[in-house]
Amino acid sequence: MPSLTDAGQMGTTTFFLGSIAAVFFLYTISLMVYNVYFHPLSKYPGPKLASCSIIWYMYSLGSGKHHEHCDALHQKYGKVVRIGPDQLSFISAQAYKEIYGHRPGKVEMTKDPRFYGVLAKENLIATNVPDHARMRKLLAHAFSDRALREQESLMSKYIDALIAGLLKYAHEGKPVDLVSWYNFATFDIIGDLAFGEPFGSLETSNLHPWVQMLFDGIKGGALMRCSRYWPSLSKIVYSLVSRKLMAKRNAHQALSSEKVQRRLELGSERVDFTTYILRHNDEKGMTPWEIEVNASLLIIAGSETTATLLSGCTYLLLTNPQVLSKLTQEVRSAFQSEQEITIASVSRLEYLLAVLEESFRLYPPAPTGLPRLVPDGGETIDGSFVPAKTAVRISQFAASRSSQNFLDPLAFRPERWIEGSKNANDQLAVVQPFSMGPRNCLGKNLAYAELKLIVARMIWRFDIAMEESSRGWMDQCTYNLWEKHELKVRLRDRV
Repeated sequence: MPSLTDAGQMGTTTFFLGSIAAVFFLYTISLMVYNVYFHPLSKYPGPKLASCSIIWYMYSLGSGKHHEHCDALHQKYGKVVRIGPDQLSFISAQAYKEIYGHRPGKVEMTKDPRFYGVLAKENLIATNVPDHARMRKLLAHAFSDRALREQESLMSKYIDALIAGLLKYAHEGKPVDLVSWYNFATFDIIGDLAFGEPFGSLETSNLHPWVQMLFDGIKGGALMRCSRYWPSLSKIVYSLVSRKLMAKRNAHQALSSEKVQRRLELGSERVDFTTYILRHNDEKGMTPWEIEVNASLLIIAGSETTATLLSGCTYLLLTNPQVLSKLTQEVRSAFQSEQEITIASVSRLEYLLAVLEESFRLYPPAPTGLPRLVPDGGETIDGSFVPAKTAVRISQFAASRSSQNFLDPLAFRPERWIEGSKNANDQLAVVQPFSMGPRNCLGKNLAYAELKLIVARMIWRFDIAMEESSRGWMDQCTYNLWEKHELKVRLRDRV
């Protein structure tokens, strides 16, 4: 039986712990009340649950449905929504320009480290402003018009292999998953351009282990990203997840290093990205390590996003037969043979470009917002003052589906991209799949060339019919990148 002294000590301890809990509870409630009613962002509309705590934003990101949540909020509240205590989401073209565009006489809005923290700081996406300018100047040579012309034969080789692989399914009358085959093609193309060797996916009909590691780490990376918004939780998540992810990351880096070293040994005679880096690499150039981490970045940026758009474009065409018929007429009347389909010749197909632009609008490869931090002194965005340290972004998925930006926003209507269409008031400038400003995507021209060539070749060669199991294909989760389902189709070789 405890003594009176022990009982007194237990009572004191209980009282002390209870007091701490009460203080913590009162502090939390006070902070939530402050965030909702007295915070500098309290004037902006949005759900109170999102305003009072970062928990809603973390849940939304982790659920894979953040793009849909933001879309619903903008439909309800308008062109700017508060989605976290220090987070604002915008959907206007003006806001896009002010957040991501060039800012003469002003400092660049930096990337929110809570969102981008998993990225290596030495790569083009996450590095600081001076290093970004140095790397970008060097890498720009690899994406010039001259480089694109030199790279065409390499791209065509893998597109030929894509068509050959799909012909087997067409001749056997079997359904095929185009998501997988588009990935095989784009990863082989970008692998050869970045590392000087393909991944062999088209040859084996399987993703290379190096590529599979990228996909395997996406969800874990998203979980770690969410946790960084709550530092105490971050330590727990990192202890549970990071060991497995770090093992994959280390294996990934080892493979990358091996591939880069093999490529560097080949010198500067091949027509690929490394050729242009080596030709212009001086004392202000890139170290072998920087070449390695940027090669890895170029792989995911230049392949998965292209394959995603190809998949989305194919689905949208198959669910909009009038558009497919019009595109088919344009492509097949323009070329008498597949050999005539080149970068130069497809650039003349107006409707093909419009189809791709409209596909980017309705199925953006990066649908969630990429946050930037407002610099010291605050900034006016779309007519409203936003205080410093606020994380701001354009929710691309929501912007593309807003009736404030587009007439009949859910309609797949490529004509809106053609001059003189009845959709002349559409805010086309809000669709920026390659971003804008000093950090826009260097690979835009390469991506468009690849997209045009593959779509034109597919439409010219095959009659395509979607399997019933792929209806509703676009109902997907996103963890910064889309978690795509299989897109099963049947192909008929028309030659």
